[in-house]
Amino acid sequence: MDIKQKNRRTTRRLALVAVGMFGFGFALWPLYSVLCEVTGLGGRAIQISENNSAAVASNRVVSIRFDASVNSSLPWEFKPKEKVSEYNLGVPSTAYYVAANPGTETVTGQATYNVMPPEASLYFVKTECFCFTEQILAANESREMPVYFYIKPDLPEHIRDITLSYTFYRHGYDPSDRTAHN
Repeated sequence: MDIKQKNRRTTRRLALVAVGMFGFGFALWPLYSVLCEVTGLGGRAIQISENNSAAVASNRVVSIRFDASVNSSLPWEFKPKEKVSEYNLGVPSTAYYVAANPGTETVTGQATYNVMPPEASLYFVKTECFCFTEQILAANESREMPVYFYIKPDLPEHIRDITLSYTFYRHGYDPSDRTAHN
C-alpha cells in the first residue's frame, strides 16, 4: 500500500471521528437531561405534571420538612410558612414560602431546589412552583410563593421523611465570580 492510500484511509478515519464527535456533542444535551431525570441530579427528576389524575390517594402519610436559604448575592429574606407538615401520598397538596426584599431596589431572583433523600425526588411531583421562573420583588415587597405538588403513592416504604430545600440566588449570579455583589 502506498503513502497516498494510507493518507486517504487516515483522512477518512479522521473525518469519521470528527463526524462522530459532532454527533456526540449534538446528543449530549438530551443525554444529560435523561441522566438528570434518572438520577435526580439538580432536582430534575421532579416532573411538571399536566395531569394530576395520575395521583391516586393513599392513607399513607409522610412528613415533609421545608427548608429555605438565600445566597449572599441576593439581599432577600426567604422562609417556609411551615417548617414541617404531613401529607398523604397521591393527594395534590400546597406548601407556601415567603420571600421579602427589604432593600431599596427591585431585584430579580431565581430559586433552585433539592429533594432529600435523593431517591424521594423520583416520587415527588411538582405541578407548579415559583422555582420554575424568575421572581421579581420590588423594594420592600414581600410575597407568598406556593408550591403545588403530590407524592406518588408508590414511594418506597422506608422513606418516611422528605426534605424540600430551596436556595434563592440573584438572577444571573455566577458562583465563580467571587467579586460579584460584595
